[in-house]
Amino acid sequence: MDSKLFRLTISGVIGVIALLALLVVYVNRGEFRKVPGKTVTSTETPAPDTGNIYTENRVNGQVGDDLKAFERDETFFDEDKNTFLEEALAAVNRLSLMVTSVEKDLRIQVVNNDGEPVVGESFHVLLNNDTKLDYKDSDKDGVIYIGDLKAGEYDVALQPIGEYKVPLNSTKVLVKDRVEYVPIDDISLLIKTEDDIDAEAEDTMVASAKKDADKSEFTDFRKTGAKARLGIDVSKWQGEIDWDKVVDAGINFTIIRCGYRGSVTGTIVSDPMFEANIKGAAASGMPVGIYFFTQAINEIEAVEEASAVVAMVKQYNITYPIFIDSEGAGGNGRADALDPATRTLVCEAFCRTIENAGYKAGVYASRYWLNNNLYMDKLSDYSTWLAEYRESPLYTGYYHMWQYTSKGKVNGIKGNVDLDMCYVDYIQ
Repeated sequence: MDSKLFRLTISGVIGVIALLALLVVYVNRGEFRKVPGKTVTSTETPAPDTGNIYTENRVNGQVGDDLKAFERDETFFDEDKNTFLEEALAAVNRLSLMVTSVEKDLRIQVVNNDGEPVVGESFHVLLNNDTKLDYKDSDKDGVIYIGDLKAGEYDVALQPIGEYKVPLNSTKVLVKDRVEYVPIDDISLLIKTEDDIDAEAEDTMVASAKKDADKSEFTDFRKTGAKARLGIDVSKWQGEIDWDKVVDAGINFTIIRCGYRGSVTGTIVSDPMFEANIKGAAASGMPVGIYFFTQAINEIEAVEEASAVVAMVKQYNITYPIFIDSEGAGGNGRADALDPATRTLVCEAFCRTIENAGYKAGVYASRYWLNNNLYMDKLSDYSTWLAEYRESPLYTGYYHMWQYTSKGKVNGIKGNVDLDMCYVDYIQ
């Protein structure tokens, strides 16, 4: 290409670019406006001048680029006029009471604006019936338990403390004369995780069936026959489970531990693997039952335990019974020394509360425990889950399920697992 032709080509390109630029300016001629100090592109019609001292500049939709605007707000530093911060703090520090009664008692929970228990403060309340009674939260856990009260209506008033906003009016509550065996509202506030406790000291269940085992214990899968079903029961001790492999191995059901009551402090604790286990079992299509290791020392605590179980399982499909696991805790557990009559009342209170919530209920224990620590004739309305590790059970009472070994091996589970036979079709 000669130099003359090259210059003509370049001139043509520049002319086209200039024409396009003029066209863009013409099309967008109404889209530019002047703001003192700079040119701003906007699709808005300029607002009329109202004479205000402060006018916002809008840059590409951004509002409020004046970082000193607060200096012109007369209420910003005026505590009497600016109530936003005060209202926010009041919401955070506002307290309320949740009060329940099982039998001649009150459990008072101090909760914040989000419904969570408030800990670290020594709250105290006044009870007003015939006389005024003063009670303190000495352990600062946000819960005040009061026993041995006369049945009747009480006024409960939370006393002022620190910067907290307490209810202006007292709370009226009826102290019940007897146990009604219905789940307690808001029991979930009392359920702790193992991060909150010393799990090694609290989770100390000892399976008495192991002491009773003999050399005839059968550890392989048993033939189920026409009616019987083969199952497992699991807890945190089995770790992570591959539930699809468990189903493929031929297991027909599972009983999952949802939690336990601590053998030292009596704290209700969720099993750390409960959620993973029940979700995994459900996803695999495995029918599920539940068990809870009790350390309740009376009917009231049994209702608490049942209420906790109901709260933990309510979102899941439970087809097998919910069992109370009645065993010892190494001899030093808070419930180890219960007499058979009291222990039987505990199991009955648990089962009645579970069934009043719409579930099937049952009692789990070893052969020795069933024979010596419980009055099973008073628990005949509920399912019995026998733990006895031998070829054929020596227990002469009636039972619906049999845990026949703790040394089972199932594909999908690392280590040992309990194997069970069930003789009732709970799914129908």
